[in-house]
Amino acid sequence: MEGPPSSDFCSVCHGDYNNPCQANCSHWFCGRCIMQVWHHGSTVRPCRCPLCRRQITLLVPTEDFLRQRYDPEVAEVLQGIEAYNRLFGGQATGLFQRMQDLPFLLRRLLRELMDPHRSLPLVIKARVYMAMISSVVYIVSPVDIIPEAMLGIFGLLDDLLVALLCFLYVASLYRSLLYFRHGGSRV
Repeated sequence: MEGPPSSDFCSVCHGDYNNPCQANCSHWFCGRCIMQVWHHGSTVRPCRCPLCRRQITLLVPTEDFLRQRYDPEVAEVLQGIEAYNRLFGGQATGLFQRMQDLPFLLRRLLRELMDPHRSLPLVIKARVYMAMISSVVYIVSPVDIIPEAMLGIFGLLDDLLVALLCFLYVASLYRSLLYFRHGGSRV
């Protein structure tokens, strides 16, 4: 299911979702509502999520929302979302921000990989699978930077680090794809 939960409502207007989009913090908003939140504050900085107060650096509209792009009212909101993503979606983010975005990006990526109606570009799929296979091979192989046999539980640190780096790399790939789809491709 791509879209907000049916029993949920927009936390800005407290109504049913109208042209919903999801922020990188995983919260859902009406497209127009989140644009109003951004315009209400400083338009030179990313807005903060009204629920969790995290910086919103990427807004992802639903497929249904994108299909209505020829409606003038919807087109206006989509242009605002694309402008927002162009301004803030491509910026370099710190490690802490990337770690916070990890669940959102990995959940969306997994949903997209498993959905037969969606297709990721072959290059992205290949890179995701290669990163996952490489990290699994490293974790399973007896060759380690920090050997478990000598250091016990501390020997697992390199395996955890490799898994974390793999997840961060895959999430970064998918984030760049979302950025390209929803604002980064326009000049």
